[in-house]
Amino acid sequence: QVQLVESGGGLVQAGGSLRLSCAVSGRTFTLSTAGWFRQVQGEEREFVAAISRDGANTHYADSVKGRFTISRDNAKNMVYLQMNSLKPEDTAVYYCGVQFSGIYYYARSYDVWGQGTQVTVSS
Repeated sequence: QVQLVESGGGLVQAGGSLRLSCAVSGRTFTLSTAGWFRQVQGEEREFVAAISRDGANTHYADSVKGRFTISRDNAKNMVYLQMNSLKPEDTAVYYCGVQFSGIYYYARSYDVWGQGTQVTVSS
């Protein structure tokens, strides 16, 4: 059974940086695409970034391209999201997810989610 635990969220001023981590348990991690999504209360979960099984391919939402970097370490079963030049509109709960098939930017195609970590960017 795959389980995910996110960490690294917090309060940061605009222009600052945070690094989110996602620890994944389970032997099937290397078979999955991993993604980061974010959600503001009352809104749909929004795609942020995704990375392929071997880490060779990455995808980003236009709103974070050039500022955020997704990476993974399959030896450690970890997924990361480095967030630079943060803006107040990046404020949300950030979720890590894994999928074994489906469309990488479609939240409903993800099979397992973590509990989320709050990121708050002050102006």
